[in-house]
Amino acid sequence: MTTPDERTKAVRDTNEFLRTLASVDQITIPGLIQTVAVDLLRHYPLDVDLEASASALPSVWAHPPPA
Repeated sequence: MTTPDERTKAVRDTNEFLRTLASVDQITIPGLIQTVAVDLLRHYPLDVDLEASASALPSVWAHPPPA
């Protein structure tokens, strides 16, 4: 079973991974990975969204630690 802390960490870690992919200078398949990462990040929740979700659904989300 996934805990709220684990779920929140997974979302934040995925966000960081996608940001890294979106900002690299060289990629294996030119443009593809970066384009997908940028598209995913466009709709990815921000910490403020995670805070609101944690307040509304504490059994599902945890408040993210300070960055």
